[in-house]
Amino acid sequence: MRRGLAILGTALFVAGCATETDQRLRDYSSDGLQLFQQGQFQGARESFQAALALKPDDPDLLYNIGQCYERQGANDQAEKSYVACLARAPDHVPCRFALASVQARTGRLADATRMTQDWLVSRPKQADPYALDGYLWHQAGDLPKAQARLQQALELEPQNIRALIELGLVYEAMNRPDRARALYERALDRDANQPDVARRLNALLAKGAGRPRPE
Repeated sequence: MRRGLAILGTALFVAGCATETDQRLRDYSSDGLQLFQQGQFQGARESFQAALALKPDDPDLLYNIGQCYERQGANDQAEKSYVACLARAPDHVPCRFALASVQARTGRLADATRMTQDWLVSRPKQADPYALDGYLWHQAGDLPKAQARLQQALELEPQNIRALIELGLVYEAMNRPDRARALYERALDRDANQPDVARRLNALLAKGAGRPRPE
């Protein structure tokens, strides 16, 4: 599933309080977001890089730049941006998922697994590391282990959107469209602005996916 951009906070931009630099930062970031949504990834990256020049080392901007590189097929540059982001914000969840996805997609599943295991050790009570580990087990083709990890994530945080979506994908692969439907509906209840999830749900509904029965 495609990851989205990180939206920069607005605390700096309270009316009457923003400096000229703050205003330029907001303008560049807004331009980058708009261009990204239009599929103009080169222009979006240039806008985010201009913002980064005003706010060096900002992890959200580094992540957004990585997302642009990834959409352009520049996986090496994307990975560098993600690594730089995590060096500054180790618990940047979208970046963790993005980095693992790039590594898995480029044949380095072992690197993604090591990174995720380190995160699990450091954050054993957070749901997101378990959700990421479940995603990687799915990529490795082990659906039972993926299911178990994602269920662990949901035990820790029942409404974790990433775990809901990834477990839905696992259930689709296990030919359980009823359970996938329920999970996608829960994810969309939390955040309706997920077009990829909505498309998958609509496809399941078009095929007649019902609601899951108790087991």
